[in-house]
Amino acid sequence: MTDHVTTHQAEDDARNEGILIWLNGALVPREQAVVSVYDSGFMLGDGVWEGLRLYNGKWAFLDDHMDRLFEAARAIDLDIGMTREQVVAALLDTQRANAMHTDAHARLMVTRGVKSRPFQHPGLSRQGPTMTIIMEHSRPSIPRPIRLATVPHIRGLPMSQDPKLNSHSKLNCVLACIAAEKAGADEALMLDVHGFVNTTNACNFFIVRRGEVWTSTGDYCMNGITRAKVIALCRENDIPVHERNYSLVDTYGADEAFLTGTFGAQTPVAEVDGRRIGTGEMGPVTARIRELYKALVQRETA
Repeated sequence: MTDHVTTHQAEDDARNEGILIWLNGALVPREQAVVSVYDSGFMLGDGVWEGLRLYNGKWAFLDDHMDRLFEAARAIDLDIGMTREQVVAALLDTQRANAMHTDAHARLMVTRGVKSRPFQHPGLSRQGPTMTIIMEHSRPSIPRPIRLATVPHIRGLPMSQDPKLNSHSKLNCVLACIAAEKAGADEALMLDVHGFVNTTNACNFFIVRRGEVWTSTGDYCMNGITRAKVIALCRENDIPVHERNYSLVDTYGADEAFLTGTFGAQTPVAEVDGRRIGTGEMGPVTARIRELYKALVQRETA
């Protein structure tokens, strides 16, 4: 199988060649948006990030994303050097500079900044943080349901690298994705330290069994904002939903499966480890959740 699909696949948009990128307080053309080879993000993956989506001129769930960004920065003892209001202002300035109204995606990244010498100790980052906002015209274009393969890479324990942290250090997930592609799948299904189904390399994972929605306990998975919204929507709309331990056996026998994330919202899963899930297409529960989520975004951004 060579026709790989990714959960962040988007339509080509020529406007992205001329975007302006916010970098340390300045809006610069894409080709000039560069950072030092001494930057701690480049050198060590030392930083945190957020992904946000623009609908109808508004950034969906902006408060949730700002909460998560500042909480992550505090967790790694990184002073962003800006207030929450200043970060939001930078986001809006970038949006206006690029004349974006809807179907845009922003990746906001903060690192510990440029180091005085090329070594690990955080005390060598003395110039203050590096912050950038990459904002692209971005309409999801995922042509078919995703194929997943289970991989040996796991989402680890909080004392190694807490999976709830949106850190720049993504090598574990990159290796998981490579393993899945080598197995002929699109992306990886990762287990937790106990062997229960957890998440994919890029998104949160849900299954549907007999009308009930199951997802992991949340102990070892990404702190997904879309994940939380889906769980809340299920509870508000009388769709049984459970955060629980479940196995690959449970997954192979599911009627439906789908992924959640800021970029793709809800993406159906066709197969796991070569086993077709349900019909291999989007199921009725997934379709209902997708419509409920669209309505929630419409209310949020009206």
